[in-house]
Amino acid sequence: MAITATPTPGAKLLNPTDHTLVMIDFQSQMAFATHSIDPVQLRSNAALVASAAAGFGASTILTTVAEKSFSGPMFEEVTAPFPGLALLDRTSMNTWEDAAVIARINEIGKSRIVLAGLWTSVCIVGPALSALDQGFEVYVIADACGDISTEAHERAMDRMVQAGAQPITSLQYLLEMQRDWARTDTYEMTTGIARKFGGGYGIGINYARAMFGAHEG
Repeated sequence: MAITATPTPGAKLLNPTDHTLVMIDFQSQMAFATHSIDPVQLRSNAALVASAAAGFGASTILTTVAEKSFSGPMFEEVTAPFPGLALLDRTSMNTWEDAAVIARINEIGKSRIVLAGLWTSVCIVGPALSALDQGFEVYVIADACGDISTEAHERAMDRMVQAGAQPITSLQYLLEMQRDWARTDTYEMTTGIARKFGGGYGIGINYARAMFGAHEG
């Protein structure tokens, strides 16, 4: 039977209105022991994700663990794009076991959950497996997560993927929400975030604009 292609996006692709982003425990105490990713890269990727979510208006929850007593404040790069957004502090390692977070998840009411945070094997695996078990669709931003070793991070990613989570990256998250350079209302925002936090891709955008006025659209 013949299949007819149409110029429409796949149902598995993310858009700004179809998910809740949960950014978990981007805090000093957690970062000190993170060795699966360079801390500068981790902060840049987390900032890219936060800026993308804020810029596109994606529903976002910022949550910490023992902020005042042990783990310290959340990275400023993560909180700055969301002025006035209250951080939900927890005692539980598994965000999905915190009543205040779950109340906010239910208030937002979206069936897709996107996760990023520290550490992958504890604070991301917990909510990922719990959300999947309750029928949510889960995406994990792999390069905006980190763990005490590469082994710990990779095995955690394997475990979540085997359970049904979908792995993505920070730049992919940004570009998947833009998806078409003809969307002029978010073009400058998207390329601006990429220029600031997108590593080599951002350098390339700066070069192309400066040298010959290039434009993706």
